[in-house]
Amino acid sequence: MSSSPAAPGATAVQSPLNLMLTIQPDKAQAIGELLVKYQPMINAALTKIGTVHFARFLMIPGTQYLFVITTYDGDFNAYIQAFTNLLGDVFNGLLSCVDPAPPLPVQQNVAAFQDFVRQHNVPTGLYSAYPNCSVVQIWGNGCTPPQ
Repeated sequence: MSSSPAAPGATAVQSPLNLMLTIQPDKAQAIGELLVKYQPMINAALTKIGTVHFARFLMIPGTQYLFVITTYDGDFNAYIQAFTNLLGDVFNGLLSCVDPAPPLPVQQNVAAFQDFVRQHNVPTGLYSAYPNCSVVQIWGNGCTPPQ
């Protein structure tokens, strides 16, 4: 797997992701229900991946927008591949409620999913109090991962 160029706003170690998705009409409730249902699985995968500093799903009230907002370490392609491996079915459910959507299932269309995420990422800056520290380094300095 080739290394991806650094994301806009990236620090020496960390990169921001602000994936903006447009929810299909009348699908906001379904997305909300999927997020509640799968949140424990999502949290477990985030911990297992070990490269995610922060992550959240944000539905903007009064709009059809859903944001997936994260700060992650390392290579973009490896990051998306890890999520595809661990949470492919969760993403398939969520992405079936947005328009446009990438080819599904994401597990069989990883490169297309990576391209889709790049195309729908909203570049931003990133402030970090520890820009040169990875999640693993932070865990090694006394901050333990979620149990």
